[in-house]
Amino acid sequence: MTAPTSVGGDGRQRLFLALRLRAADLDAVEAWQREHLERMRVVPRAHLHVTLAFLGHRPAGEREGILGALRAAAGEAVGEIRLVPVGYRETRGVAMLVLADEDGRAGALAADLHRRLEALGVFRAEARAWLPHLTVGRFRERAGLRPALGNMRTYVLIPSDASAYLSRLRPSGAEYEVLASVALGGL
Repeated sequence: MTAPTSVGGDGRQRLFLALRLRAADLDAVEAWQREHLERMRVVPRAHLHVTLAFLGHRPAGEREGILGALRAAAGEAVGEIRLVPVGYRETRGVAMLVLADEDGRAGALAADLHRRLEALGVFRAEARAWLPHLTVGRFRERAGLRPALGNMRTYVLIPSDASAYLSRLRPSGAEYEVLASVALGGL
């Protein structure tokens, strides 16, 4: 695990936990974005991730417990996580690639992490099932695109690690900083 970045004081931090992708996967997603996502602000390479848990604003004092939960859940993840893009979806302000979780390993990791975070009192899982997805664009007004997945449908995204992120909201959009990265199941 990499050392956490210092974030000062007793303030609140906007945190989320996510799977990061390999460089080759990021290359493929960027190429697809350039080809298909006009009329929206594409998510930059450094911000592409698969969210495991969004924690929102948390007191700085909770960070070590949250990182401990991430370390434990990621360390117990079994086997290679394989995510395949199966569709495109737009919500109120977000464009995403919906991912199929081959063998359910990402879902198992997310469920374990959610249980650990709930036990700490820092997270409440949603009633609906966790949906693995990759946010690829943002917009103020729904773009109404229906891009073909093309070769992305046959591409397998394999996470490089699980990470804790600090999110800072800026007028130009959110900025993410990786606080810590954790290997998945000893891989």
